[in-house]
Amino acid sequence: MIEIKNISQSYGEHQVLKQVNLTIQESQITALIGANGAGKSTLLGVISRLLEPSEGQVFLDNVDIKTMKTDDIAKQISVLRQSNNISIKITVKELVTFGRYPHSKGKLKKHDLEKIDEAITYMRLKDIENKYIDELSGGQRQRAYIAMILAQDTKYIFLDEPLNNLDMRYAVEMMTILENLVKDFNKTIVVVMHDINFAAAFANYIIAMKDGTILYEGTSDEMMDKAKLDHVFDHDFCIAGVNGKKYCVYHRDAIIEETTNTGGLQ
Repeated sequence: MIEIKNISQSYGEHQVLKQVNLTIQESQITALIGANGAGKSTLLGVISRLLEPSEGQVFLDNVDIKTMKTDDIAKQISVLRQSNNISIKITVKELVTFGRYPHSKGKLKKHDLEKIDEAITYMRLKDIENKYIDELSGGQRQRAYIAMILAQDTKYIFLDEPLNNLDMRYAVEMMTILENLVKDFNKTIVVVMHDINFAAAFANYIIAMKDGTILYEGTSDEMMDKAKLDHVFDHDFCIAGVNGKKYCVYHRDAIIEETTNTGGLQ
C-alpha cells in the first residue's frame, strides 16, 4: 500500500500540489484524471521519488520513501513516463533488458534472462524482439515499454499518459494489457489519463484532481457523476448509461435517446 500524507510541491512561487493526502490500494487500476495543470504528473513523480516534495511524506508499504535507497525503490516501483524518447538505436530485447538493471546492475544472471524472456513472450513481442524500436508501430512500441517494466518485476507500476498518440484500437489494447497485469501478476497500477471514458471502462478507482488538490475519489461508478465532473473540468457534461456502466458525452448539446440497454441520462 502507498500512503501520501500532506504532500505539497512548488516550482518557485507556483504551488503545484497543495496538502495532498491519499491512499493507493493494491491489486487494482487507479486512474488519475483532471485538466492540464491539475498536478497529476507531478503527484506521480513525487510518489515515485523522481521529484522531491516541498513538504509531506510518502510511505511505501509503511516505509518512508525518503529513507529508501534508489535501487530499492526501483525494485518496488516502475515508471513509464509520458515521453520515452531513446536517442540510441536499440532492439526490443535490449530495451526490455533495461528493466532488469535495478536487480542485475548490468550483470545478467539466469533469473534475469528468464524474466526478460517471460516479459517479451507475455507481451507478444517474441517474433519482433530483434527489431529496432524506431521500426515499430506506436502500439508495438508501447507494448515493448510495458515489457520493460514487466521485466523490472515491481509491485507498483506508474504510467503517465500511456494512451498518448495511440489510435482507438491500440489504446483499448493497452488498457486491456494493464487489466491483465493486475489479474495475472497482482500488480498495482496507477495511470494518469485524460480520457474519462477510458478511466470509467478500465479503472477500478478514480482520483480527480484540480489546481493541485484532490477534489473527489471513488469507484468508477461513483465518479461518473455530472456534478463532480462538471466541477473538475469546468464543463457541462452529460452522463449516459450503457450496459450498466456510465460514460460521458462531452458535447453540451448532445441529445441521446434512452434505450432499453441504457441506464438513462444525467
